[in-house]
Amino acid sequence: MADDALIAQIHQLVEEEHEIRSDRAPDADRLAHIEVTLDQCWDLLRQRRARREFDQPDDAGVRPEGTVEGYQQ
Repeated sequence: MADDALIAQIHQLVEEEHEIRSDRAPDADRLAHIEVTLDQCWDLLRQRRARREFDQPDDAGVRPEGTVEGYQQ
């Protein structure tokens, strides 16, 4: 997936997240899934940008949920 497609997916997920959060009875399971997927997308985008910045091969991949959810903010 190209960066543009990844960014488009991030925007779509953010819109969906906002819609769910505005519901009177938000779907907690769907919201949790979106949050994990967003974290994975952002992580992949950061990996790609860092590899390009340091002239490394772009072999970045989506990291598992346990990895991206364990990052400190």
